[in-house]
Amino acid sequence: MKRYLVLEDGTVFAGTAFGANVEKFGEVVFTTGMTGYQEAITDQSYANQILVFTNPLIGNYGVNVDDNESIDPQCNGVVCQELARVASNWRMRDSLGHFLEEKGIPGISGVDTRKLTKILREEGSMKGCLVDSGNKEEALKRISEHDYSGFLAPVVSTTKPYPNPGPKRNVVLIDYGVKHSILRELSARGCNTIVLPYTAKAEDVLRHHPDGVMLSNGPGDPSTMTEAAKMAAEVEKHVPVFGICMGHQILALANGAKTFKMKFGHRGFNHPVKELATGRIMFTSQNHGYAIDPASIDPEKIEVTHKEINDGVIEGIQLKQYPAFSVQFHPDAAPGPLDAIDLFDKFMKLIDEGKGSKQNA
Repeated sequence: MKRYLVLEDGTVFAGTAFGANVEKFGEVVFTTGMTGYQEAITDQSYANQILVFTNPLIGNYGVNVDDNESIDPQCNGVVCQELARVASNWRMRDSLGHFLEEKGIPGISGVDTRKLTKILREEGSMKGCLVDSGNKEEALKRISEHDYSGFLAPVVSTTKPYPNPGPKRNVVLIDYGVKHSILRELSARGCNTIVLPYTAKAEDVLRHHPDGVMLSNGPGDPSTMTEAAKMAAEVEKHVPVFGICMGHQILALANGAKTFKMKFGHRGFNHPVKELATGRIMFTSQNHGYAIDPASIDPEKIEVTHKEINDGVIEGIQLKQYPAFSVQFHPDAAPGPLDAIDLFDKFMKLIDEGKGSKQNA
């Protein structure tokens, strides 16, 4: 069956439909990952986006029950050059096409993704839709009328607190669209984690007597997260804080910085980042379309710790007054290289030092 990808500039790509038989709208973005299509599709940070895979073949190892980053992915579409006709892997439980059909996500194959990616790199990420009719004028009209809200936390966050039990440190994690891999890394370090909704206020967080607080990844425009920034500004005064992706931007906003929308963002698993204090280079997993504005940083409050080598985007900060830090990339790396996995251990060290100082007081 025919399916069409229509971009807001009028460009149309024709291809073959797979996945769910529905029409969806969203921001069209691309990821450069060579593997990990399941993790990318189920990453809640792709909510309201149509995801283009630059790798020419996806679906070849199917889908399994272990690698999902969420239960109900909010990605609005998948675009690829070729969908594998046969999938094979010892962990495989389903085909990618059937998985997308069950999750209500449409896909299109047979697209010249090299040409499409060049357009997105040169013109920037843009609105688009996956439709089954080649009527471009009608599609463009519907694209212009579609609501592309930048406030997406309500779509992806849990509505009620829940535990991720462990025997050691008490951690409160604020869910802005959290990846399951973050919870796995906390579990691996014995953390007793309480996950709270995005609406959590400082008093809600501190009521759980946390040893540390984590601000998760998530989709949308960080400038809409004003209440979350107010919460972080208070919590950082009491316990160590670690932010990832959206959490990184919220920590920056809480300390007077601003964010801006990037032309086409960073999405993939091969982004080189430099740790400024040591000169160490890490290859990282990334998924973000917004970044911290360097001109807005108050050097009395914030120290920049990491930068992206390719374009100089700020990839990490730490506060000078409080034991709080954050990174724009995903140290949990699911999928991706594990170069930055030790940042979870840095968080554990801050927690242990904080607990020690309280006991000695």
